[in-house]
Amino acid sequence: MDIPGLPARRAALNLVDAVLRRGETLDQAAGAALARVRGDADRALTRAIAGETLRWKADLDALIDSATRQRLPDDAKPRAVLELMLAQVLRLDTPPHAVIATGLALLAGGPRRLAHGVFSTLMKREVSLPESPTLPEPVAARWGERTAAIAAGLASPPPLDLALRDPERTAEWAQKLGGSSLMSGHVRLPRGVAVEGLEGFRDGAWWVQDLAASLPARLTGSGEGRRVLDLCAAPGGKTLQLAAAGWNVTALDISKRRLERLRENLARTGLAAEVVQADAFQWEPEAPFDAILLDAPCTATGTCRRHPDVLHRIGERQVAEMADLQGRLLDRAAGWLKPGGVLVYAVCSLEPEEGEAQAAKVALTPWPIAADELPEGLSPTPEGWLRTDPGMLAEAGGLDGFFVARWRKG
Repeated sequence: MDIPGLPARRAALNLVDAVLRRGETLDQAAGAALARVRGDADRALTRAIAGETLRWKADLDALIDSATRQRLPDDAKPRAVLELMLAQVLRLDTPPHAVIATGLALLAGGPRRLAHGVFSTLMKREVSLPESPTLPEPVAARWGERTAAIAAGLASPPPLDLALRDPERTAEWAQKLGGSSLMSGHVRLPRGVAVEGLEGFRDGAWWVQDLAASLPARLTGSGEGRRVLDLCAAPGGKTLQLAAAGWNVTALDISKRRLERLRENLARTGLAAEVVQADAFQWEPEAPFDAILLDAPCTATGTCRRHPDVLHRIGERQVAEMADLQGRLLDRAAGWLKPGGVLVYAVCSLEPEEGEAQAAKVALTPWPIAADELPEGLSPTPEGWLRTDPGMLAEAGGLDGFFVARWRKG
């Protein structure tokens, strides 16, 4: 007999397993996991269950351990199913009877009685989760004294941020869309809004881009027809910003698939850029650039609000690999600048090895970031760099973790 909602729960279980056991991202695992889930609502539910399970995993495990005489192994299926069941009740407000019906069905031929007993015990205790998720021990060790503030920013999934093609119409679009704005060219909407149905989407008046992700292109300045290289450009939010700011943009990326999305966004917004698919370590420009924006490949730990899988996939090995790649890209980019040209470096990472340590090695003239270039509530570091994390601007809905630095050549 078919149980309503069971395919979504089975898919969520597969998503979590792909992250924890195989080190895949939620996006990478979604294709196979969601193949048998029908309907947008059930697909969204699948992602929500998996995301909240990963976001609160340490706290869910602590509850499970408090209700068992003998600790379940970390890789035991009953533990994984119980995590999903508790995430639904405690984070998604799913009725317990629906959780039991779909959760125990995932343990067909297995220890259903054990899972039912643990779940029932915890429901009778009226357990709850802490205000902020407890981060995995290796993550807390890396982030040190910043951990508590970052964790506070992860308690809820993020709102929806839009970057406007015409910043002068910020107040108009905030009113039209029923949103708020934290700086010119930005509108923030509640999470869960159907983007394609919003006014201005088809006309290309805006695109989806986290507030922190929009800052590196802003810090590149006004183009006035000058040439800029958007290095590692896809999926294209920064390319759109640079083009809208009057730059003559060359957008370079190695990924054909991701560049297709960039081209689609250029067509939708009516903005122009030269799109180049190439390996940055093989490609050479015909002439040096007035500015280069390097939003470098990174561990993306700063996106943990919307991608909680990074809390479980990323370790010291991945950080070291990305730091090596970033250093080589920075060296290459510096050689492509005109005298007096501007280099902006950014990563959506919370790891110092990918941010501060990289900036300290750049042999160009620093161009410090000023407070009046940033949203109210953010400040540059003493070095003139920018460091954001998910705990900042919390009352306004927060933002992703980014590191940004800027230099001039000569």
